[in-house]
Amino acid sequence: MSVREKVVQAKSLGKSYGAVTALDNISFEIGRGEIVGFAGDNGAGKSTLMKMVSGDVTPTTGELLVNNKIENNLTTKHAQELGISMVYQDLALCDNLEIVENIFLGREITRFELGRFKVIDKERMLVRSQELLDILDLELPSLEEPVTALSGGQRQLVAIARAIAFSPKLVIMDEPTAALSVKAVQPLLEQIRRLPKTGCSVMIVSHRLSDLLDTCDRIYVLGRGNITHEFMSGNVSETELLHAIASVSQESQ
Repeated sequence: MSVREKVVQAKSLGKSYGAVTALDNISFEIGRGEIVGFAGDNGAGKSTLMKMVSGDVTPTTGELLVNNKIENNLTTKHAQELGISMVYQDLALCDNLEIVENIFLGREITRFELGRFKVIDKERMLVRSQELLDILDLELPSLEEPVTALSGGQRQLVAIARAIAFSPKLVIMDEPTAALSVKAVQPLLEQIRRLPKTGCSVMIVSHRLSDLLDTCDRIYVLGRGNITHEFMSGNVSETELLHAIASVSQESQ
C-alpha cells in the first residue's frame, strides 16, 4: 500500500478466553482515507477483531495503536473520543424517536436557558443533520419523521449519518448490507465509497465478498483467529477470495 497516515494499527494482537483463542498474532493497518475489508467464515475472528478496535473487547496480547498511540485498554467511550465510530449490524436505532434524535442519540447538542438551565437545542441538531445529509448527498423524509417509518436502506443511511456526525477518523461497519433488499444494496455501497471524502477511514466486516470488492481498497482474510491473506481489491476476484477462505477452512478440519 502507498504511504499513508495510519489511523489504526495492530501489532501481534491476540485474544484468549481461558483455553479458547479467538485471535492469535494479528497484525494489520488502516490508513487515512482507506476502506479496508475483513472477510472469513463464521468463527474466523472477525467479530472479535471489530469489537477490539471499537473498544468492546480488550486484547490479551500485542498492541493496538490508534493515531500512532498504544491504546490496549480502550473502552467504547474512549474509542469514540479518539474518533472511532461504529455502525452495528442491528443499527441500534430507536424506532420511536425521530431521525434527528437518532443521529444525536446520547450526544445531543444543548444550550442554556435563563443562563443556567441546559436544554436540548433541536434547531441546531436539525441544521447539523441536514449538513450531514448534504455532505453524503442523501435524501430522507423530514428529519422529524420517526425512524419506524423508514425502509431498511433509509435506516442504514440514518446510522451512517449518526456515525459521521462528530467527524470520526474511523467508521466500523458490521455486515452493512446483510438486512437490505437487492435494490437497496448498491445505493448504500455508493454512500460507503463516499465516506473517505468526509475525512474518515472505513473498516468493513462482511460475508458478502462482492460488497467488499465494490468498496474496499484492500481486503484481509481471516481464518482460525489469524490473518491468512491480504489482497488489493483491484488484483483479486471473488472466486480467488472464496478459494482463500475455503483453503483456511479445509486446513482447520
